[in-house]
Amino acid sequence: MLVSHLTAAAAVLFTAVSALNMEDVPPKPEDGELWAVLVAGSNGWSNYRHQADVCHAYQVVSSHGVPDDHIIVMMYDDIAMNPENPTPGKIINHPNGTDVYKGVPKDYTCNQVRPDLFLDVLKGEVTNEGSGKTLQSTEKDHVFVYFADHGAKGILGFGREFLKSVDLQSTIKQMHSKKNYGKLVFYVEACESGSIFEGFFTDDSMNVFATTASNATTSSYACYYDVERRTFLGDVYSVKWLEDSDKENLEKETLEQQYMRVKRETNTSTVCQFGDMDISKMAVGEFQGEQMAEDVKPPPVPPQWLSCGRTAVPGPEVPVEIQRRILADSGASAEDKAAAKEKLDKIMANRKFMLTKV
Repeated sequence: MLVSHLTAAAAVLFTAVSALNMEDVPPKPEDGELWAVLVAGSNGWSNYRHQADVCHAYQVVSSHGVPDDHIIVMMYDDIAMNPENPTPGKIINHPNGTDVYKGVPKDYTCNQVRPDLFLDVLKGEVTNEGSGKTLQSTEKDHVFVYFADHGAKGILGFGREFLKSVDLQSTIKQMHSKKNYGKLVFYVEACESGSIFEGFFTDDSMNVFATTASNATTSSYACYYDVERRTFLGDVYSVKWLEDSDKENLEKETLEQQYMRVKRETNTSTVCQFGDMDISKMAVGEFQGEQMAEDVKPPPVPPQWLSCGRTAVPGPEVPVEIQRRILADSGASAEDKAAAKEKLDKIMANRKFMLTKV
């Protein structure tokens, strides 16, 4: 079955997926391996959440048995030791959460976080930059790709550069034709991320399954605003799948079941799925690692915090919301509030200027 837009009748589908028989599930590849590519395209303290999401994703796949030589991480790496970080060397993805930065490989950082290098990594091409690690997967292997950053219609952000959907789609076609994977799964956190795959999968011969934080026209949402750090710790869609993978048995939970849970709990944007629905019947662990991890449950959210969805704001509004929250913070100094007011006025003036040019 092929899905190219929003999944309808979510409750009915969830019931059906929960009742899958073993014969419905595609067989595991013989002697296949798992590979993971984890990418945060943004930089800067206000974009803390993207690198926090990716670091958390590393902890998920690593704790479930995917070895570091099969995990490729691309992130700017300007958060852990940022002067604004009250806990130097640590990054959290949940209120009062554990450090998700520890042990994360630094394969590609700073100016190596680029769309062209990302595509080279996917194609397994030789590079003299960073760690030089690229996908060396074969037709027997499963590949999991997770991306978090800003986005817009047909593009994903990489700092000041952009990855066009047509270029990503072309790369996937090349990977498929060269048998660089057996099955490929994408999770994409970005505004209008549904536009990246919409209309691409005309049949299921590509062996690709993808889920996105939003449809082709709406924003994804940031969540878990941290008063001490004065930034958002995560993104709703990402937090939902990451915390689900932390607590569920990934040998039993299917990709479709995880998708349906994330879709149901992400009440801020329209989570979508695309591609080969036969792959969605497979266990999450066949892409994120099957080894049983320690029982990792997020710490309870203290009373002063609201739930992930209730604190959420659209990605484009994050810079504005951060300054507004500083201004509303009774614990902020007069100096900090003056700086926040200046930044907010500048942001709004820039927006007003841009509106006159559009």
